[in-house]
Order: sequence, then C-alpha cells, then structure tokens
Amino acid sequence: MACNFSTTSPAADKPFLLSIQSIFVFCLLTGSSAGILPSLEDLLFYTIAEGQEKIPAHKFTTALKATGLLTGDPRLKECMEMLKVTMKTTSDGALDRHLFKKCVQSNIVLLTQAFRKKFVIPDFKSFTSHIDQIYESAKSLSGGQVADYIPQLAKFSSNLWGVALCTVDGQRYTAGETKVPFCLQSCVKPLKYAIAVHDHGTEYVHRFIGKEPSGLRFNKLFLNEEDKPHNPMVNAGAIVCTSLLKQGVSNAEKFDYVMNFMNKLAGNEYVGFSNATFQSERLSGDRNFAIGYYLKEKKCFPEGTDMISILDLYFQLCSIEVTCESASVMAATLANGGFCPITGERVLNPEAVRDTLSLMHSCGMYDFSGQFAFHVGLPAKSGVSGGILLVVPNVMGIMCWSPPLDKLGNSVRGIQFCTDLVQLCNFHNYDNLRHFAKKLDPRREGGDQRQNLEPLDYTSLQKELALTDNVWKKVCPSETDEDNSTTVVYRKESVAERN
Repeated sequence: MACNFSTTSPAADKPFLLSIQSIFVFCLLTGSSAGILPSLEDLLFYTIAEGQEKIPAHKFTTALKATGLLTGDPRLKECMEMLKVTMKTTSDGALDRHLFKKCVQSNIVLLTQAFRKKFVIPDFKSFTSHIDQIYESAKSLSGGQVADYIPQLAKFSSNLWGVALCTVDGQRYTAGETKVPFCLQSCVKPLKYAIAVHDHGTEYVHRFIGKEPSGLRFNKLFLNEEDKPHNPMVNAGAIVCTSLLKQGVSNAEKFDYVMNFMNKLAGNEYVGFSNATFQSERLSGDRNFAIGYYLKEKKCFPEGTDMISILDLYFQLCSIEVTCESASVMAATLANGGFCPITGERVLNPEAVRDTLSLMHSCGMYDFSGQFAFHVGLPAKSGVSGGILLVVPNVMGIMCWSPPLDKLGNSVRGIQFCTDLVQLCNFHNYDNLRHFAKKLDPRREGGDQRQNLEPLDYTSLQKELALTDNVWKKVCPSETDEDNSTTVVYRKESVAERN
C-alpha cells in the first residue's frame, strides 16, 4: 500500500524527535488496524523524511550530528559502513524506506535514543551554543606564562586554546585547537592512580600514599606524619604510585601496560608518546630525583623497588600525549563509572573511579584545589602543559588546554572556562537541582527532569513510543509479516480481556 506520510516539520534549530502521534498516523495510513506497531527503523525514517519518499544521506548525517553523535562513533560503525556502500548504488544520494532500514537496523536502538532526546544532554545544540560563548570569552584572556622549566613545553604557542567534551552517552563537541597533541604531564596522575587502585584495591595503595591535601607546592620534599606522601596528586605521591604499577616486570612492560589502559580510557582515540619531552624532562628533573632519594631514604617504596627505574617510568608517563578530543573521552570514562562511553567497555572498577574522583576534587588543582572545589565544585586535574581534565560525574568529561599558566601552575583560560561553566550550569557538586532556578540545567528538556538514564532496548523503546491510552499486547508475527526480523507485532487488548 502506498503511504503518503507527513508529519509536522520540527524547528530548524532542533534535532528531529520521534513523536507518539506519528505512530498512530503511521498505523492509520498503512492500514495497521490489527495493531501492528511499526518498527523503529520505519518510525525513524518517517520522522526524518518529513513527508518525503526519500531521505538525502546528508540530511540524515546532519540530523545525527545535531544530537551530538559523530559519524565516526565506533558504536555506529555498521550503520556508517552500510550507508557508504549503499550510496555507491544510488544515483541521487538519497535513501528510500527500505534502503534506510538496511543502513540503520544494526544500530537502531542507539539512533532512536538519540533522536528521541534520551541522552543525558537532550538539547545538545542549545547546550553547545553556550559552550561556544564560554570558550570565546576565555579565548580573549591574555595573562599567564607558558611553562619553560621543561624545554619542550616552552615551544608551545601561548595562543593555543582548545576545549573538547564527551558526555556519558557519547555526545561530542569541540571548540578550538582540539586535535593538537600535547603531553598529559600531571593530568596523568589521577589516571595512573586509578589503574593502581583498579589492580590492587584502595587499602593496598594507601599503605604507601595518604589521602589529604598537603597545602604545599606540588614538588615539595615533604611527607605527612606517617612518612607517606600526602596524596597521589603531588609529585612525591605520583612517584610512589608509579612504583605500584605492574610490579615485578620491566619498565617496557609496565609502559605498554599503562598505554593499553590509556587507549581503553580514550576509546582507542589518539594516545601517543613524546620522546623529546621525556628526554627533556629527565635532563631537567633534579627536583624529582631529589624527591626520589628522599622517598627511598624514608622507605616509602614497596620492597625491592629500583628508584631510578621508577623515576624513568614516571617521566615517561608524564610524556604520554593526548589531544583534547581523546582526553575528553578519558574524562568521560571517569564520569561514566569506569565504562568508556564510545566503546561500552568497562575499563575501571567502581572503587577506582570513586576514589580517583574524590582525590581529584580535594587535591587535583595544586595550591588552588580548595578554591577550585569551592567555586567550581567538580573533580579536576591540571598539568603544566596547560591541560585541565574536568569531570562532571554522571554527565560528561571535558579537557581544556591552553599553555599559559597562572602563578599556581594552572591554565589561565582553562580555569576561566571551568568557572564560567559552573556559573551558567548547575554542575557544581552542591548546586540544588530542584530549587536553584537561576542556573541552566542542561540535563532537563522543557523543564522536565530526565527520569530514566538507563539504556533502553528495542522493545522498551517501541512500547514507550506507542503505549498511551490503548493497551497493546504482544503477539507472534505471522509468516506473511514483512521484515519480521525487527517488527514486533501487537494487537489492541480490550478492558474486558484484561479483566
């Protein structure tokens, strides 16, 4: 049966949204009097098509990007590969209903969640317009000095400024120089601490390292009253933490092990290594060698530790390269309880994530940690390369990068961005989500709190789309039903039948 399907066109500046009304229109126009619920693929097609018989491929990808998903998202690999193959067989670059279904069916649940605004940031385009404004405001700042005590860091331009974010649902956004590789430096400290806790547990790790802010410069030769480094975010604690990684094997094996973890945290996006920075840092690392010898004297390392070898590995890990984009996925993995948003893989256990975020919150920003916790109220870690790894738990991860630093060693633009973000949005740990009316809540759509953050499966999405006043009962599809591999069949059930 020919179907002249039409829906109300969505506003040009909003992502397409599957409507409940469109289901009943679909059922009426296709003669679905038996109560056959259309497949999600069909619903998605008719919503995007807006009454047309075909969808231009570029219209689909544009609508997809408006939800925050990238065409390069590994979760959409099958869809994008099939779309590419299908486009070679069409002369007009457009998809009819059957071709569209063929392209999207392998990833239909994720796509339906995206177009139904079931992600943690439902109005993603509106939210990112605010991010752009905050980015531009921070870009105008001209203060700070590029770190020069490590010669390789001094080569970066003071004009570089990039911000990338990744939500726990894998929505992505970037502004500025987000593809330029830079070294993690101290931003690696929470990540290797997380690996240590993941491997050994909190109790073992904190036999060697404390949990308290030191109130001192990050590179001070100073221990707590138990002769332990104060926390894993200062140099002394990070050096001891390095000694806990993959004990009993060579540095080469340890480095490969950590790099494998970093790749998983970043969803297999860019993670590299700057040998020039490593050599530069080792040659200029007298203070860290002094800390190492002091730690050795105080017996802070596990028994049998080769301190010089550990310092070499410490410098290597500081020289791991990322981009803003890949580091934002690392931060999002922490925000997502240890699951990488774009691969779905569990990388860290809940204990490791909880403890890491706790210490980032209290100790992550050098001597500015207390002020940052007060004004921003989010876990973060800064590094002398100009990076700030920011985590909004259960929402998103952000990497800000700009080399000019303030007198405490934090990125001038990065600090301003984080401060402005929390002034605009209710992301501060102690913002009241119910009563703080003066701030935006990007997690809300139309003023309604998002009730369900759990992933939905195919059937539950269909039910949510269709179950309104009528009660539908699932029945077995007949052999004559088309596309019965993905079509779920329902019939209306009367009140008498239910009673």
